[in-house]
Amino acid sequence: MFNKWEKYSYADQKNHRTRLRFLFIKTAVVIVIYIVLTNFFFPMVVMESASMLPSIHPGERFVFSAFSVQRLLPQLPWGNVPYKRGSVIMVDRRDKEDESIISDVLDRLCRFFTAGHFGFPGKKNQSYIKRIIGLPGDEISMVNYVLKIHPADDPYTFTEYELSDKHYQVDIPQVAALWNDAIPFSGNLDTLVLKDDECFVLSDDRSNTNDSRTWGPVDITRITGTVLIRYWPLNKIGLP
Repeated sequence: MFNKWEKYSYADQKNHRTRLRFLFIKTAVVIVIYIVLTNFFFPMVVMESASMLPSIHPGERFVFSAFSVQRLLPQLPWGNVPYKRGSVIMVDRRDKEDESIISDVLDRLCRFFTAGHFGFPGKKNQSYIKRIIGLPGDEISMVNYVLKIHPADDPYTFTEYELSDKHYQVDIPQVAALWNDAIPFSGNLDTLVLKDDECFVLSDDRSNTNDSRTWGPVDITRITGTVLIRYWPLNKIGLP
């Protein structure tokens, strides 16, 4: 049964249109705030692979603290490395020509309306969750999947676990006897020295997962954030 008062009252019709207009504006503001926060400050990321087992499982969800503002304004004095050894970080592996704020916004919109299940069509996910092991100036080598690190300002060499500010576990694979040391995933790595703008990142799963063993050292500008909290599943809320 229709409301005759609303049908014949101009004031009531005007108020109804005003309410709809305010509802639309509020919804638009919420979406804009979400896009800005998740693009430039606190991106929400779903772990899609098994490369960080046993610490992080596929399907787990995280909030990251982003460094995108630093990338937009690199001339400001941000400092060299805004994260610590052992931190879980996000690496952007996109080519420069593929970087687009518009496509990022459209991708965030798609993920907003699909609860994170689908992104913008044709946009490939080139962000990877890894753990930062080596910092600028470090001299690094690997033997049997354990990294040896000689910091630039220290006379001694340490394992990655001795230097890390965080406790974590890695998955060391059983390698066949004929596995060639020249293969990137062999577990051995010749000594290299990181430049002033480079870091060394690894997967917690040290088997055949891509990281700095195949990519090489990662430029600091490619590290776009560090994890703030794991919020899903609920029984694992906290830092990984």
